[in-house]
Amino acid sequence: MPIPNSRTRENARIIIDEAACNGCGICVEICKDQSLTMINRKAIPSGQPIFGCFGCGQCMAICPREAITIEGRTMSPADLFPLPDIGATADYSQLLSLMQRRRSIRDFKHQEVPATLIDHVVRAAETAPMGIPPSDVHVIILDSREKVNAFAFDFCRTLESMQFFTSDWFMALMRPFWSKESYRFYHDFVKPLMAKYIASGKDGKNYVTYDAPAALYFYGTSYSDTADPIIPATYAMLAAESLGLGTCMIGGVHPFTQKGRAAGRFRMKYNIRFKSKEGLILLMGYPKFRFRKGISRTFAEVFHPN
Repeated sequence: MPIPNSRTRENARIIIDEAACNGCGICVEICKDQSLTMINRKAIPSGQPIFGCFGCGQCMAICPREAITIEGRTMSPADLFPLPDIGATADYSQLLSLMQRRRSIRDFKHQEVPATLIDHVVRAAETAPMGIPPSDVHVIILDSREKVNAFAFDFCRTLESMQFFTSDWFMALMRPFWSKESYRFYHDFVKPLMAKYIASGKDGKNYVTYDAPAALYFYGTSYSDTADPIIPATYAMLAAESLGLGTCMIGGVHPFTQKGRAAGRFRMKYNIRFKSKEGLILLMGYPKFRFRKGISRTFAEVFHPN
């Protein structure tokens, strides 16, 4: 029973070198799909998996004898690499310092982001976990201020044909079907945001992507977990910060690109190949201003059940 996504609809194949297998059994223990079992002190495919191998690669990565090969679902032994030495990794204080120094940047220097840095950010984002492998996240790279601004102004023009979504008659029509919270969110946030985007686009001012010199658009598909685009976007944000770039997450574009003919034309122009529930744009560039203080944030609640 393969788990499908936009990249594959087949299970991966587990190939075991019986001569190399020493019967330690850790591959069986680590496989949470129950795809492996032990027979006569050798690991073999169980024939009774929960889903069938979906290509997480855990067994192949952990085998001390390199006796397991996974083929399929975009995976092969060529994807294995030696883990970096633990001494080369950031410790907690270093990671926390990076996070504490991060601010959402909306004012950027007139300085382009080198292609090598963008490549580094994307490479780091590719290490993000996902709901079910292989990753079903798609990334659009806007690697210059001209491309980022063109994207933003095209988006603003697209919104002009969708203004009825925030008209008084439409909101009155939909109010009986919306929860109180949904109505307030739509009325107090979506409506003024859409109006600001449209007005700024007409005035030639970019309030969508703030004249950023680079941007990455992460989105999923109807198969992917809703968190799948969000996690690599977060990894990309931290990677960009580690490279000296300022960043800002933009979530107000993706919802408007999902429905309607105008949105369809916009998706086609920018090769947004799939509709999806979630999508995020990460703005990147060199900050124009330097912050002198951080600002503490808290969760709404941190609860410890008995």
